Amino acid sequence: MKLADRSTVARLLITCPDRPGIIAQVTTFLKDHGANITDLDQHSSDPENGSFFMRLEFQTPHLDISSKTLEEKFGNEVGTPFNMDWQIHYAANLKRMALFVSKYDHAFLEVLWRWSRQELPITIPFIISNHPDLKGAAEHFKVPFHHIPVTANTKSQAEEQMLALCENKVDGIILARYMQILSDKFIQHYPSKIINIHHSFLPAFVGANPYQQAYDKGVKLIGATAHYVTKDLDMGPIIAQDVVRVNHRLNVEELRELGQYVERTVLARAIKSHVEDRIIVDGNKTVVFSLD
Repeated sequence: MKLADRSTVARLLITCPDRPGIIAQVTTFLKDHGANITDLDQHSSDPENGSFFMRLEFQTPHLDISSKTLEEKFGNEVGTPFNMDWQIHYAANLKRMALFVSKYDHAFLEVLWRWSRQELPITIPFIISNHPDLKGAAEHFKVPFHHIPVTANTKSQAEEQMLALCENKVDGIILARYMQILSDKFIQHYPSKIINIHHSFLPAFVGANPYQQAYDKGVKLIGATAHYVTKDLDMGPIIAQDVVRVNHRLNVEELRELGQYVERTVLARAIKSHVEDRIIVDGNKTVVFSLD
């Protein structure tokens, strides 16, 4: 979607107990107030006593009431009667996503490149790194760069600095191979809003040096996983995954090269799904409505 088109688009996300009439009630409400529905996708976890999930896009130019009034009336007339957990997002309000990185630059540069080409509808207010190595790349893209070293003794103070930078300035965080474990205290400030790219097809090969592990096991597939960060390391709700086929002829470095390509594309897909409001978190799982 071109940037110019976003000013008229709103997105409605719904989670509620499944029952007859939900779609009819929602679409009738929007129609009656002048909204033109341009995309709708839904999922039920079970036709009997399941949970219902829906993502709906609608056009706003001909609404007969303000957006604030629309939200109030929707909550009273539809949301509450159907016991809905719902949100309306406006595409014109680009999400402000801070970029965290260490030394590996492949995922970091992919995000910046796609952002610079307007393929990722976000703003990047700043970059935080525990190393100074990628400051030059940040300057090339004209994004402020903050070097905040982290050691075992300074981790708490470093996180306080990061939170102070983020407060009221970001809506979420992208970990583009930020090689530090964020504390529970930090994560609690951004629930389901910190996206991490993990260099393996979770839950296989967790921990350090996954490509050596993959090589030692003689795997035929390697992959990458993008997920939301939770207090349980590498166990947060999965957003996107992909794999590439490999064989016995490839050495560790060749596996790493292929793996980093998958990491870049999976992270970009996860970010796009997040900022286009295509994800509903359901416990430790996600419902991700297709980008296609």
